[in-house]
Amino acid sequence: MSQPKYSTRCVDRFLEYVKFDTQSEEESEEYPSTAKQLVLLKHLVDELKSLGLDDVSMDEYGYVFATLPATTTKDVPVIGFIAHVDTSPEMPGDGIKAIIHKNYQGQDIVLPDDETAVLRYDDNPALAEQKGNDIITASGTTLLGADNKAGVAEIVSAAEYLIAHPEIEHGKIRLGFTPDEEVGSGTKFFDVEKFGATYAYTMDGETLGQLEVETFSADSLTATFKGFNTHPGFAKGKMTNAIKVAADFITRLPKEGLSPETTEGYEGFVHPYVIQAGVESTAVKFLIRDFKTELLKEKEDLLKKLAEETVADWPGSSVNVVVVEQYRNMGEILEAHPKVIAAAKKAIVNSGLELRMSPIRGGTDGSRLSFMGLPTPNIFAGEHNFHSRLEWISTSDMHKAVEVIVELCKVWAE
Repeated sequence: MSQPKYSTRCVDRFLEYVKFDTQSEEESEEYPSTAKQLVLLKHLVDELKSLGLDDVSMDEYGYVFATLPATTTKDVPVIGFIAHVDTSPEMPGDGIKAIIHKNYQGQDIVLPDDETAVLRYDDNPALAEQKGNDIITASGTTLLGADNKAGVAEIVSAAEYLIAHPEIEHGKIRLGFTPDEEVGSGTKFFDVEKFGATYAYTMDGETLGQLEVETFSADSLTATFKGFNTHPGFAKGKMTNAIKVAADFITRLPKEGLSPETTEGYEGFVHPYVIQAGVESTAVKFLIRDFKTELLKEKEDLLKKLAEETVADWPGSSVNVVVVEQYRNMGEILEAHPKVIAAAKKAIVNSGLELRMSPIRGGTDGSRLSFMGLPTPNIFAGEHNFHSRLEWISTSDMHKAVEVIVELCKVWAE
């Protein structure tokens, strides 16, 4: 494993951060959705103050902001770096035991707390680039938390390095750490004006050298089927089972294409992911995704048509369809701000990396922030197998992410 250009404690920090259980909760009515996220956020406040950053604060919603003062008198835009502390509710995040697999040589890795959890070389093409590097996994019963505590550790470590090296010219840098990204609320109360950056970058991507400037546009759709419930012993000619109506509706969805399991690249999809079922009422929740915002309505109209055709075949049933806007493709905003993209490209290349650009088949906090007036592309943090017991990260990639942050600060000051 090559030695990092900028020696920092990013790996040690990461191993410390993953000990904090910061799992968010989708159905919570609180903000943050779980109080345990605040424990790590308060820890970050203390840590940032101890490192000597200015304006360290945590607001009533848990957002932690801090300032790295400029070391140049040039007129440089204020740049921000942002990461989220919460982990996915899809997988346990308590009692994480991080394991460092030294000098990885391409073998399958059996995780010790569950022998059925195997990180297989053949199933993870990115591992081919990691031979000779150290790999970090969890122990097999939890996720690791690299999404996005790796980004948190990288940002803090880059700031620590820049504080220790005031000879490196850079403008004013703002740091931001947020809760609840994994449940789609990471920017719900984010104060863009208070953050005070002209441009920002989330450190929440995957592959080494990756820069992401496009995301899905996203809506959610809920189709609620109404039936009629009565005692099943006396139901003939009376009962209309909403569960069966909804099941019929689901079987009418396209078999080829338009689903996550049959699409890739720039292809969009409709994805039923939650069913709340009862004879009287059954709700089917969908994710609607496409890179072209105008195509969302086309997909939503298709689902409405299928739902109406279904209830027409089930006398006594009805359906109500509700669409909620979630986020939009940040590329629609970023195309008007080429400087923020060009600077990131240059920093990645200056770090000796191959620039890799691909659309995000998902969203980031940068999606909403860009539409809130803060253009925010996404840069790799080295995370792999998000939301999974097989989540992993390379220590080498983490060091490279720190280098890219430092180089990016230098690029803006040029």
